[in-house]
Amino acid sequence: MGDIKSALEIAAEKVAKLDKATDEERLKWKYIPEGEKLAARYLEEDCNLVVELGKYEEKVKKYIMEGAGDILIRNINLPKNGLAKRNNRRAMEGLKNLKSDKVTVENVYSQLRHIFNHYMELGEQQKKQAYEKLKTEFEARARQAMQQQLGLLVGIKIDVEKQPQFQEEWRQLQAQIDSQYYKLLDDYKQQLSAIP
Repeated sequence: MGDIKSALEIAAEKVAKLDKATDEERLKWKYIPEGEKLAARYLEEDCNLVVELGKYEEKVKKYIMEGAGDILIRNINLPKNGLAKRNNRRAMEGLKNLKSDKVTVENVYSQLRHIFNHYMELGEQQKKQAYEKLKTEFEARARQAMQQQLGLLVGIKIDVEKQPQFQEEWRQLQAQIDSQYYKLLDDYKQQLSAIP
């Protein structure tokens, strides 16, 4: 049976590994989080990303750009509202400033814009149709259940939209519709991550 290590022993092993870290690893550990903070500031405060990057030495810029790029990519989402659209535009502008292969970035952006437009137009239409279908089916099930319990029902209006079970089924249906868009969005985000 293996020895069980104390928290102190585990911590001591981690510190020993830190001592063996290369200068490159230490730069990475320090400056990737710096890049993440820079991207967050860029998204929130409207700072100039290019100017801010110019403040760093060449040997650490790639780590700053890596950290910033990760955060900007994570902030590209489905355009569910005006704020999401603004964040997408801002994140995409910033990311384009970080990447050297602007043509490939713009090609991926073109595909992203297509998905966003599809989501806003056809996705909304799809959701409306799915909502009405679910509402009709749920009303029929509720009417049938009440009829079995109470007998003949004439003219009783059932407001299914306020029913917790209806709300839960609607949330699941929305998530199912959105999942196809999220899958494509994740694919494009991976493509963006791979661009130098």
